[in-house]
Amino acid sequence: MVASEITHVADSAVRVSSKTAATIGMLCTGFVALFLTFDTVLKLLNLGPAVEGTVALGYPAAAVQWIGLIELVCLVLYLIPPTSILGALLLTGYLGGAVATHVRVSSPPVTHTLFPVYVALLACADCLYATAGFGSWCRCA
Repeated sequence: MVASEITHVADSAVRVSSKTAATIGMLCTGFVALFLTFDTVLKLLNLGPAVEGTVALGYPAAAVQWIGLIELVCLVLYLIPPTSILGALLLTGYLGGAVATHVRVSSPPVTHTLFPVYVALLACADCLYATAGFGSWCRCA
């Protein structure tokens, strides 16, 4: 093989792995966006399940819309590429509050208490890849 052929083969391998990584990043972002959008809409519209769940966790019903508004701001920042790192950071803090709330009321660990951690890890996945040198495909770069 000639050096140019080796470079071409190496470039092809990199493109395939970058496409795969980009797809995984978009799927993670899509899942997080869908889940948090659903949760935000429930809270902003003050719908029954959101109010009941929030009250059951010890918060006043009047706080539901404020919590939804904070979640909306974090989500919008996360979805706008130039502010996505700030949005991911704010979402991590928001979801950390959810973990603390579930610990306080002794919710089941794997299904309730750690679920916000799973969402935060997905929200930060593309930003973590950017710091590992995959900035060419990451929307956070």
